[in-house]
Amino acid sequence: MTQEQAFLIMKTGVNIYLTGSAGSGKTFLLNKYISYLESHDISVAVTASTGIAATHMNGMTIHSWSGIGIRNYLEEKDLEQLEEKKYLWKRFEKARVLIIDEVSMLHASQLDMVERVCRRFKRNDKPFGGLQVILSGDFFQLPPINKSSDENESGMIFNSKAWEILNPAICYIEEQHRQEDDVLTEILNTIRTNSTEEKHFELLKSRIGAKLKSDVKATKLYTHNVNVDDINNIELSLIENEERISHMTSTGPEMLTDILKKSCLAHDKLKLKVGAEIMCIKNNFEEGYVNGSRGKIIGFEKESGNPIIELYNGKKITLKPEVWAIEEDGKIKASVSQIPLRLAWAITIHKSQGMSLDNAEIDLSRAFSYGMGYVALSRVRSLEGISLVGFNYESLQVDPKVLEFDQELKNQSFSNTLLFRKLKSDEQTKLEEEFINKMGGTIQTGVNKKKSKAIKDTKISTIIITKELLESGKKIDEIAKERGFVRGTIIQHIEDIVKKYPEVNIDHLKPQEKDIVSVRKANAKLKLEEKGKLSPLKTLLDKGGSNLSFEDIRIAKLFI
Repeated sequence: MTQEQAFLIMKTGVNIYLTGSAGSGKTFLLNKYISYLESHDISVAVTASTGIAATHMNGMTIHSWSGIGIRNYLEEKDLEQLEEKKYLWKRFEKARVLIIDEVSMLHASQLDMVERVCRRFKRNDKPFGGLQVILSGDFFQLPPINKSSDENESGMIFNSKAWEILNPAICYIEEQHRQEDDVLTEILNTIRTNSTEEKHFELLKSRIGAKLKSDVKATKLYTHNVNVDDINNIELSLIENEERISHMTSTGPEMLTDILKKSCLAHDKLKLKVGAEIMCIKNNFEEGYVNGSRGKIIGFEKESGNPIIELYNGKKITLKPEVWAIEEDGKIKASVSQIPLRLAWAITIHKSQGMSLDNAEIDLSRAFSYGMGYVALSRVRSLEGISLVGFNYESLQVDPKVLEFDQELKNQSFSNTLLFRKLKSDEQTKLEEEFINKMGGTIQTGVNKKKSKAIKDTKISTIIITKELLESGKKIDEIAKERGFVRGTIIQHIEDIVKKYPEVNIDHLKPQEKDIVSVRKANAKLKLEEKGKLSPLKTLLDKGGSNLSFEDIRIAKLFI
């Protein structure tokens, strides 16, 4: 299947698993679809299994977006705790499409948890609460950590209940946009089909200790994190030029900025010198560099101190600080800013996933999981750009279960190609417009847009219903029962009603005066940036012997 064929299928609104070999352009296609959805005013949640992958699309981890965090399982009490988080209600209420990239590194149990949370917050028993779900990944790449003591149990998401009920349409991209070498492409394809022959091993063994034609000092890829920083620091110390330091800056809550710092490849304290080997770690097509571009520091601007680099394609550019951000409802909740560089003498194979390199020095002698050898080799554009420090046959092994399942995916993708090819142009357009209407988006007609009338603004309508019941004198539990919602949802409605319709009388909801006084006093003791926030308030109240719940606090706040 081509990228364009997959794009057409996406636009019909079906759930999809997008796959293909490394360099087939999966992330490019996801970004194209995100732009398409945004142009039609359809809200899309952009996530990935890892922070590094998420930054490639300016998204966030699926763990953070869904609220599951580092949990290994979800109990009813966990879901109830999540329902107390107002920001999650807003996030799920807005979302219409969910994208999860690099799903090969997501454990089956985690996808099941995400699916369960989606149904809970969307109040919809359809798979993932009725969201269109786009999963993207390649099961030949790095697998999830197996949490089970049973070595025969695979943690791959295709073994999850969520995968089974989602039943995604398979889009297997067969294009190749990274490798420039037919020989390396052939080797990578034989790894994927477990058909590597002696001639392929001989070609790889010929790269052991091979001298690279380029003058560029190759990036060293290691299976283990140990020594990577040491190698970079040692190499930097050997350069006698003056050291310049760029400190990362951040805005927003510490919890969120910590997530960004861990997820992006940028250094908190970036040390550079003229002559240092560097790698760009962000895409900036306008400035002429992408994630993985290599070069050297050739100087620093006098006024700004920003590094001047010469890329190995000969282009000279000055790099300014870039921003990594977490956005919600179109607003930046937290951000970090740093020069988008890191020292490039060495990097782990895990952190290289998603990058494209001109050359690399790779040590595969200690590969410890399926996919590691494939990921490392597929980072590089040609066989001539690879120099192997160490190599063993085991490093190229693929998971037998993945091998078997991959053939099934190819067969399903071929069937989908034939099926959607039968659609006439007007039939395709009709499906696309029906999906836009269903999602409450806008259909473009030339330069104008007409608002879809199929779905009204559900947030406003649902609040008005609650408002009418509130004005009739009903209490929170009565409204929740009548509407089929939990108390937390109704309290959220009331909070929005008080802001939008301050004239509405809610005196019949007023708690005991002592509770209002307790919350008021606790709030007065908080730091300025913490005032009004539930968690700090509850911590203070608990210390004072109060047994108020989060919901009790929210209700009391309505009368302060």
